[in-house]
Amino acid sequence: MRTYSELITLPTFRERFDYLKLDGTVGKETFGFDRYLNQSFYQSYEWKRVRRDVILRDQGCDLGVLGMDILDRAIVHHMNPICVDDILEVTDYLLNPEFLITVSHATHNALHYFEDDRMFRDPAVRTPGDTCLW
Repeated sequence: MRTYSELITLPTFRERFDYLKLDGTVGKETFGFDRYLNQSFYQSYEWKRVRRDVILRDQGCDLGVLGMDILDRAIVHHMNPICVDDILEVTDYLLNPEFLITVSHATHNALHYFEDDRMFRDPAVRTPGDTCLW
């Protein structure tokens, strides 16, 4: 069970990322035909209120690491994956800030789908006369 209280004891972005990563695969079905449930949940007043509070708590920083400001839209990530029953039974995992963290879109995708260290590769080494832009 991942918790915010444990997460914030980890000082670096890398340590927090490793604590939360799921090593999932793209296209793996989560809610299937019940997807309407989580879409409805994410539009609820309760979620929007908790989402705002979590972003404020984390000061708009990726994984709550100060200095890792999120410059685009912040995502509030459930540290423990939720399922249909969590929504139907309104479990504590849904709205308790102890199980939520602010992340960037790139970090959110990496937590769910990356199986390697693509998030932490060093930038390409540039040399004089290099004409390749990427």
